[in-house]
Amino acid sequence: MKKVLNLAFAFTIALFFVACNDDENTVATTGSLTVDLTGLEELGSDFVYEGWLIVDGNPVSTGTFTSVSFPQTYTVGISDLQKATTFVVSIEPAGETGAAALAPAKTKILAGDFSGNSANVSSKGIVADFDASWGTYILATPTDADDSNEASGVWFLDNSGTAPVAGLGLPTLTDGWKYEGWVVLNGTPVSTGTFSAVNVADDNAATSPYKGLVGNGPAFPGEDYLIGSAAGVNFPTDLKGATVVISVEPSPDNSTAPFTLKPLAHVVPADAMNHTVISMGVGPIATLSGSVSR
Repeated sequence: MKKVLNLAFAFTIALFFVACNDDENTVATTGSLTVDLTGLEELGSDFVYEGWLIVDGNPVSTGTFTSVSFPQTYTVGISDLQKATTFVVSIEPAGETGAAALAPAKTKILAGDFSGNSANVSSKGIVADFDASWGTYILATPTDADDSNEASGVWFLDNSGTAPVAGLGLPTLTDGWKYEGWVVLNGTPVSTGTFSAVNVADDNAATSPYKGLVGNGPAFPGEDYLIGSAAGVNFPTDLKGATVVISVEPSPDNSTAPFTLKPLAHVVPADAMNHTVISMGVGPIATLSGSVSR
């Protein structure tokens, strides 16, 4: 009996070591990717953020997210994780399917190359670099024939020379992005219109609900607040004391609020003179950044 028990004990020990060796030889098929980003804001309900690994030149999704609370961790195929050279964040239509869901949209917001097991990501180079941006504007209402309402319009131009010139020095944006001007009335941003170039009229020049009845204004971004109301303010009004902002917006965009990127901003001085060039300052957020680790 004692011999039988010894044989059984030895067999149990052998099974234990085989099991341990099997565990030690198991090859992991997935790994963890930790994403830590700053400055992102929640998107409208029709859009989501999505992370992408660039593997052998091809995009591999790491998943979508709507929460902007970080860090966040994702489970990714180990081979893709180890071979990835770049990490990208894009803005995508919610619920996207088919071929469009297999690659990032044009609206890419952050990117960075891996160095070892980490990558620093930034909006510079993937949206634009706003370090050298500058802006000016004037108070004027060129879309009406009444010269008593001149402080109720803002135009991003410089009229100090013999002919008006662009009042904004901004880089060309990558595909999927547009600029938008704003004035903040009663704490609520009201759009002056979206635009892609600083020396042409903005996109709503002919359709603005606020402009006067005498033409569309000069061939530069801007707005006259002469008809109707917004943010509890009846037009015309006086923009002195309001904040003027230039933001960078996803295109398409389903949010009525300014996006997080705001490279230029300025409070209109209380003693601002009409038709006189006013310089803008640096906005609250000109660059988004973060890091990822694998």
